[in-house]
Amino acid sequence: MRTRRWIFSAIMRLLLRCLRIGQRHRFWPTQKVRQLWLYGRLCLRSLLYNSFTDSDTALDALFEPVYWLVDHITRWFGVVFVALVIILTSSVVCIVYVCLLPLILRTYPLPWVFWHFIYGHWNLVMIVFHYYMAITTQPGYPPQQSKSDIAAVSICKKCIAPKPARTHHCSICNRCVLKMDHHCPWLNNCVGHFNHRYFFSFCLFMTMGCIYSSVSGWDMFWEAYAAIEVRFLAELRSGVSVGSRRRKGLFISALGAATCGWGE
Repeated sequence: MRTRRWIFSAIMRLLLRCLRIGQRHRFWPTQKVRQLWLYGRLCLRSLLYNSFTDSDTALDALFEPVYWLVDHITRWFGVVFVALVIILTSSVVCIVYVCLLPLILRTYPLPWVFWHFIYGHWNLVMIVFHYYMAITTQPGYPPQQSKSDIAAVSICKKCIAPKPARTHHCSICNRCVLKMDHHCPWLNNCVGHFNHRYFFSFCLFMTMGCIYSSVSGWDMFWEAYAAIEVRFLAELRSGVSVGSRRRKGLFISALGAATCGWGE
């Protein structure tokens, strides 16, 4: 009885082993292809693996040509913007000296003349000084020390270096800037830790100068505008047709005549 059971179990084990061997030989090409696919995918992931890669990094990579074009245009146009600031400020100063200052000297009492003279020149000196300091002062960069000695809160994805608190990477300067506010094209420089006060003071004194020039020259502008209106209405009553170009030329000529008359 035991012999029959032993023979039966041996036969069944032999059949199962044959079936397993047949299955292995039958699916051997599929398993080989699957192993090659898994191995290739593992190699590709190991070559392209980056712990900092996410959706934002993928979008940055897609828009990298656009960023490169904008950064280079802004970098080269920064010099043009600085020249525009100098030219515009110089033109306003020339207008004040040629047109506004003679009117003040002729019509204002002596105490007001002294006040305008002192305040106007003080405001101009503050504008020039703070603008020069905002351009020439470096915004501040992370210290170039051993990476283990820097108190960093994250890693810059562009510099691959420790990034201290409130530090951002400027794509135009291609450097990390301490306490970066923004890259100002009118300064051709970043606004950061060391030149932020000069930038703020420049904006403040420039605003004060614009208000001062506008308030001081309001009467002159209003009289010139009234003279233009009187001349325009006189020509309309005489039946002269005035086109859009003639209106522009009339405005410029009348304003120039009025300002030059006050400057003399």
